[in-house]
Amino acid sequence: MVYRVATVLMVLTSGAALAQQPTPLVPTPDQPLPPAAAAPPAEAGPSRVFCGQTVTSHLADPASVPEPYRPFIGLWSDAAWTPQLCAALVVESVAQDGTATITYAFGPIGSGNQKQGGVLHGTGVVQDGELKFQNNDGSQYGFKPFYSDLIGHLTTAKGDNYEAIFKKTF
Repeated sequence: MVYRVATVLMVLTSGAALAQQPTPLVPTPDQPLPPAAAAPPAEAGPSRVFCGQTVTSHLADPASVPEPYRPFIGLWSDAAWTPQLCAALVVESVAQDGTATITYAFGPIGSGNQKQGGVLHGTGVVQDGELKFQNNDGSQYGFKPFYSDLIGHLTTAKGDNYEAIFKKTF
């Protein structure tokens, strides 16, 4: 199975994408990696290293998140869309309307891989039991609970489809 890297840039609502903030394009098998990682939010919190990138997060208290969205809250890692690129997803909170605060980290796999990684911050939306977002090239991503993990699906702007399992880290 071939895998792919995703980022958090836009919210999908009723099939239409609404830009949330400018963020660099995320790498795909047919595109190079972006040059530099975005800065973390101003307020520092607990941090971990995913894919060689330091990720700062502020996970919501599960009791403050509406019941249908609680399975999405957490740190999700040990995933790769390709054999050369690692991926991790942090879902910090999900509001009553399904809007999710997300951080996405990606980086090279293997010590000989010279490609850069990064940390991107943005939003997504949970609709019909799936966390959805898209990047600025139109690639669409969806994550659904899969036992204690998340299963990620990617459809590129060119129509290629990929899948990866994101393991719950916290």
